[in-house]
Amino acid sequence: MIDRKPIESWLTDMDGVLIHEGVPVPGADAFIKRLRETGRPFLVLTNNSIYTPRDLHARLSRMGLDVPVESIWTSALATAKFLDNQHPGGTAYAIGEAGLTTALHDAGYVLTDADPDFVILGETRTYSFEALTKAIRLINDGARFIATNPDNTGPSPEGALPATGSVAALITKATGKDPYFIGKPNPLMMRTGLNALGAHSESSAMIGDRMDTDILAGLEAGMETFLVLTGVTGTADIDQYPFRPTNVVDSIADIVDLV
Repeated sequence: MIDRKPIESWLTDMDGVLIHEGVPVPGADAFIKRLRETGRPFLVLTNNSIYTPRDLHARLSRMGLDVPVESIWTSALATAKFLDNQHPGGTAYAIGEAGLTTALHDAGYVLTDADPDFVILGETRTYSFEALTKAIRLINDGARFIATNPDNTGPSPEGALPATGSVAALITKATGKDPYFIGKPNPLMMRTGLNALGAHSESSAMIGDRMDTDILAGLEAGMETFLVLTGVTGTADIDQYPFRPTNVVDSIADIVDLV
């Protein structure tokens, strides 16, 4: 076992870690409170690009979780940051909700369907056949293809919903072009988050409920990882993967005393 530096900064997934099906996970409020009391830098991460940080702050507040707007990091923000670094002041045709379009506007991007530099696919509850057709034609005409995250499905009270990864596969099938996925497990999302905190990977930890996104992203970014068993991954699932989390705990409540 490699000796690691003490954890100074914390990154945590939201769904399955802090909340589950719209209800706070027991211990989540104590964890956030401890982070704020100790002044530890932290970010709450989500691959969902539908909501702005202000939207998510309000939703979490209603559940009793006081997470500052500046401590919320979404795949939409990471996408906008990536584009601003790679191709500042560009143009894009975006399929998504306010979380994505607001982040792109704030990064100085112009949204257009007239010869855009990029087609950007994000999360929405209402994927339009017309919008997907337009995206396919723009990519065929030379626009570069970006997707906010690779999640194939998302949760809902009625069951699984098709998410960005599934819809990206449809566009790929029609164009022959694969997107560049920004969100987890791409360590880019973690590294831009750490940069926003001014934190270093060797003294940071990632908490998540999914081996294939949260834990993999934390591992590839060089962070200590904590898998909680309150989301989609059970103990029996861990051995299916060729990598392991640094720590496995029942829930976020088991991490409070480590902060």
